Amino acid sequence: MMGSRQITEGALMTGLYLILLLINVFVPFIGAVVFFVLPVPFILYSYRHGWKPGLTMLIVAAILSSLFATIYSLPVTLMIGSGGLFVGAAMHRKRSAYETWAAGTVGFTLGIVSLFLITQLLFDINWIEEIRTLLDESFSMTEQMMKNFMGSSETSDEQLQALREQIRQFPDIIPSLFAIMGIAMAFLSQWIGYKIINRIDQQNFHFTKFRNYKLPTAVLWYYFLGMIASWMFTESDNMIYIAGLNIFIVTGLLIALQGFAFIFYYAYVKKLSKAVPIISVVITILFPGLLLYLIRILGIIDIGFSLRERIKGK
Repeated sequence: MMGSRQITEGALMTGLYLILLLINVFVPFIGAVVFFVLPVPFILYSYRHGWKPGLTMLIVAAILSSLFATIYSLPVTLMIGSGGLFVGAAMHRKRSAYETWAAGTVGFTLGIVSLFLITQLLFDINWIEEIRTLLDESFSMTEQMMKNFMGSSETSDEQLQALREQIRQFPDIIPSLFAIMGIAMAFLSQWIGYKIINRIDQQNFHFTKFRNYKLPTAVLWYYFLGMIASWMFTESDNMIYIAGLNIFIVTGLLIALQGFAFIFYYAYVKKLSKAVPIISVVITILFPGLLLYLIRILGIIDIGFSLRERIKGK
């Protein structure tokens, strides 16, 4: 049974969330900033009382938001609340910063998927078809512009064909885009939650240094399985191909982060300037074509062969 303190605090946090939601919906510019603070009431309440009271708060907030705000607020509340609940519950269980981040990523990704499905059911919007239509229109405009500037040639036709293949592949990677959005939203909301909880409850929550970021070895197996599946099953309508492609993209991103973390670690151990790893990140972002593959290979070596331990030993 929930005590009077839990009920009172739950009502307070739910009211705070509804106020923030109304600002987000009805106040144009400030609302865009407030959106990133929306998970904080769920994080704070779940951190203090655990996931069961947090789930109760989420259900109540979903009902009240659809009554007092707009029908659009229901899927948004489910998305925001799921992420905040997972982050707060992980903090309640005293998980590490990166474990909490992983839990928050799962919560936000599930929330984004629920937002995607609920909007299709409630508003009869087929997002996949809408995206395909939008991409086809954009490609037609791009094709016309390229023909006007470059004329019709074998080279331009090959470029258009390559661009067409990339556009056709875009709907297949929507799940990985959901996961990447979940990763970003979880990190940002967790960081804001840490700052607020540290101020209110006098705690010391913080992310450890990025150089200490390290993935479990199992991620490599998922990465290689995704790679093999996307190579073996090349038909775009094959579920194994779509699943493998999305797993390959998401794990590849995580492994690239591992590679960057190793560069930061190497610079720290060798007492190099802090500008060295920062410049490497900037250059990779500017020229991702080749450099990102090298960073990913570095991450694979670091995970599989404990490269940091070897450097530390030396």
